[in-house]
Amino acid sequence: MIDTTLSRTRVARDHALLTPESHVPAPLPGASGARAVTLFSPAMGAGFVQALVTLDAGGRVVAPRPGVERFLFALEGAATLRAHGVDHALEAGGYAFVPADTEHGLTSATGARLFLLEKVYVPLDGASPRLVVGREAEVPAVDFLGDPAARLRTLLPDEPGFDLAMNTFTFDPGATLPMVESHVMEHGLLFLEGGGVYRLGDAWYPVTAGDAIWMAPFLPQWFGCLGKTPARYLYYKDVNRDPMTPRAGSEARR
Repeated sequence: MIDTTLSRTRVARDHALLTPESHVPAPLPGASGARAVTLFSPAMGAGFVQALVTLDAGGRVVAPRPGVERFLFALEGAATLRAHGVDHALEAGGYAFVPADTEHGLTSATGARLFLLEKVYVPLDGASPRLVVGREAEVPAVDFLGDPAARLRTLLPDEPGFDLAMNTFTFDPGATLPMVESHVMEHGLLFLEGGGVYRLGDAWYPVTAGDAIWMAPFLPQWFGCLGKTPARYLYYKDVNRDPMTPRAGSEARR
């Protein structure tokens, strides 16, 4: 008999690991035929919302509230993003960034499962982001700090108007981050394939495909890929803004 009280999920003041056996889906406000598992939000101290959204055939998701930007990454199935009067197909590996206050909608004729990240946009005088639609496979992979066993794909433009970066990171078996990192950027990530071990603060966690991790600013962090297959994850970080800028979720971490 399976012990249903067991879970690898752990939630701390400055980090969290959420694993699939603890997911609880709920209706998505303003949507029809859609359910979301909210993984991280300001309620736990994160400065963003990260969720997994399931769209039924015929399902529809509307734009978020004013001032909120949105990033979508298709995990399974197919969906259509309509923005600026143009339809964009999102199939597995396809992604889109929609600037805050852009009228848009997301639909699926056959059903889809997507990664969703939303945050309040932090304006910068003289700069603004733009709609971006792409496919991960078409983005060049760059060796991370010269290591060909760890490859980074940068999905969004490195431009001042963007206050966030979304990347995928692929590690060959045995590859690791070259250091224990600690930095001002906050992270939210989702393992897409493979696994290994992640250090978060003073804790060490086994991780695998489907796991999601939140890391608060300055949390010591490190990853090593274990097993016989590559590990790959999609991750968020906040960029291009003054460190003095107040962060959503900071009150919850105190």
